[in-house]
Amino acid sequence: MIRYARMEDVREIHSLLNSYAKQGLLLACSISSLYDRLRDFVVYVDRENVIMGVCALHITWENLAEIRSLAVREQHWGSGIGAKLVKQCLMEADMLGISSIFTLTYQPGFFRKLGFADIDKRDLPHKIWSDCINCSNFPDCDEEALMYNREM
Repeated sequence: MIRYARMEDVREIHSLLNSYAKQGLLLACSISSLYDRLRDFVVYVDRENVIMGVCALHITWENLAEIRSLAVREQHWGSGIGAKLVKQCLMEADMLGISSIFTLTYQPGFFRKLGFADIDKRDLPHKIWSDCINCSNFPDCDEEALMYNREM
């Protein structure tokens, strides 16, 4: 089941995201930043309400949002959880009237299968790079940028 993240989910989300951050696959995040952005997150939970995956839709600019912090527990890779979470975020963007959604990722093939297309990172507004200052690869980002454009 997919639902919006709740206050009691923050520590579990933090643990899941930071397990991938330690591998250099995601940007690390603090507990404080998760509380600040809790409304960005949706989670996929099992019958026991254990979080199997998480994803965020972060509004960055006029008519532009980012899919970020997508993480699925390793034992559930390939089960469709990640795709369902991204599709949920795309539906939310549609409800908000946002037609351009980008992602920065090390898994471009996954996003291409969902309708995202490669773009040049330099075409994104400078505002989106504020979180990147905390990345060990800044300013030499090696993630790939992809964009999903929805016709409104």
